[in-house]
Amino acid sequence: MEQSRKIKTIITPQPAIEGAGVHLRRSIAIRTLSDLDPFLLFDHFGSDNPEDYLSGFPMHPHRGIETVTYMIAGTVHHRDTLGNSGTIGPGDIQWMTSGRGILHEEMPQRSPRLDGFQLWVNLPARLKMTTPRYQDVASVKIPVWTGENGVTVRVIAGEVGSIRGAVTDIAADPTYLDVSIPPHGTHTHPVPRGHAAFAYLFEGKATFGVAAETEGTTSIAPKMLILDDGDFLTIRTGPQPARFLLVWGRPLNEPIARYGPFVMNTREEIEEALRELREGTFIR
Repeated sequence: MEQSRKIKTIITPQPAIEGAGVHLRRSIAIRTLSDLDPFLLFDHFGSDNPEDYLSGFPMHPHRGIETVTYMIAGTVHHRDTLGNSGTIGPGDIQWMTSGRGILHEEMPQRSPRLDGFQLWVNLPARLKMTTPRYQDVASVKIPVWTGENGVTVRVIAGEVGSIRGAVTDIAADPTYLDVSIPPHGTHTHPVPRGHAAFAYLFEGKATFGVAAETEGTTSIAPKMLILDDGDFLTIRTGPQPARFLLVWGRPLNEPIARYGPFVMNTREEIEEALRELREGTFIR
């Protein structure tokens, strides 16, 4: 018998400063939630004050992870040591596989408002040293699933019904959805049993984990909701609409050794990355 997923933990995003002084709110990689295997970090950067973000993220290294940047408002210029460069704007997605090593920078541009998210997804041990790559997907190429009751789902990665997400061939095979529910709406979404899952409510108010035996958990944005195990999630709105990210993936169940932008399986591998960075052999 299929079981409704309930809310296990509610996290209020914690303020943090990263890069050269970017103010953001963090929900994964904090004291109360170090990781949610295979997800290692989740940041929400949003401000209408350019002083909060214009300093950006100058050139810095990554190894052993995939980083996902999803923009809601404003633009970010990026470039890397592999020769990639470009701009991601509202609704665009950038999925970077750092693999064995990459140096890149992400520099927000002045705008009325900057709003977006970055998620780190762990790479399995067998792919930690894979060849780095970028996938940049423009907003117009992200397919949208529309329900009869006005619910819309932007399918960034994974599948909804017969619609396949815009980003494919990701090592952890995660699903990444941007869900909008109008006022007085209800939406039930399948979430595979055994997968780690969270919803990040960034607009409005909604009740998550509605089931026959429970009224669910009501939250007001911004909140990170960690889901208990089960087979589906039901969300209901009242007078306010809601918009949230719904993300899940199968845990890797591998050892994690992390130091800043490096995530490997052993401390020795971290020390090797630091040594290569010092010696100038990090980029191959």
